[in-house]
Amino acid sequence: MSDKFILHTNEKGITQIHLNRPDKFNSFNREMALQLQEALDIAGEDKSVRTVFITGAGKAFCAGQDLAEAIDPKGPGIRRIVDEHYNPIITKIRNLPKPVVCAVNGVAAGAGANIALACDIVVAARSASFIQAFSKIGLIPDSGGTFFLPRLVGFQRASALMMLGDKIGAEEALSMGMLYKVFDDDKLQEEAFSIATTLSTMPTKGIALTKKLLNSSLTNSFGEQLKQEEILQAEAGETFDYKEGVQAFLDKRKPIFRGE
Repeated sequence: MSDKFILHTNEKGITQIHLNRPDKFNSFNREMALQLQEALDIAGEDKSVRTVFITGAGKAFCAGQDLAEAIDPKGPGIRRIVDEHYNPIITKIRNLPKPVVCAVNGVAAGAGANIALACDIVVAARSASFIQAFSKIGLIPDSGGTFFLPRLVGFQRASALMMLGDKIGAEEALSMGMLYKVFDDDKLQEEAFSIATTLSTMPTKGIALTKKLLNSSLTNSFGEQLKQEEILQAEAGETFDYKEGVQAFLDKRKPIFRGE
C-alpha cells in the first residue's frame, strides 16, 4: 500500500500505532482500515512485542468513517465496511494476547470512539471528546459500541449517548467509567506511553490470560467463569514469569519478567 495511513514502529517491546490521516481527522477509509488490521496482526505475531500503543496523528484521535467513501457508489458499501473493516479491527484488539493502551488525543467520534473503548486501557487528553455520532446520519452504532458502551457506563446512559449523539468531554467520560485516566494535553503522550512501558515489563502471558478472562466474563455464567479461572490460573502457574515472580519475592528483589 503506497499511502501510510497507519504508522507503526516497534521499540523496547512496544508497538506504537498512529492513525495517520490528520487532514481528515484520521477518519477511516478502506486502505487505512486494512493497514490497521495488518499492524495489529504483526504486533500479535511478533514475540518481542509485549504491549500495543494506539493514538492519533494531529489534532484528532479518529472521526470515524470517511463518509465520502461510505456513499461512493463505487465504494465498498456500508455492509462491507462494517464486515471487512471494523468488525475485524475490534476482534483483533480484543483477541490480541497483549495489552492495548489507547491514548485519545482529540475528538473520538463514531467508529473512532468505539475502537478506543475496545482497548484494554484507555486514557485521554483533557481536551478530548467522545461522540456516538451515528444517530446524526441515521445509522446505528457499530464497531462493538452496542456491546461495550452499556457495560462501561450502564444501559440508560448508553441509550442516551447513542440516541441523542451528545458530545461529551474527557472529564465527563472519566466520571461515567469510559476511561481509566485523563491527563493534561501536553502530558498525554508521555503519561500514556509510561503506562505502555510499565506493561511491557510485566508478565505478558499472565496479562494475556487476564484479558482472555475479561472477554469470557462478558458472556459466561458465574459458574463457567469460576471454571475458566481455574483452568487459566493453572496455565499461568506454568509460565516462566510466575516462577520468576515467586522467586524474586522470596529473594526480596525486583523480578525480571520475560513475557514467557
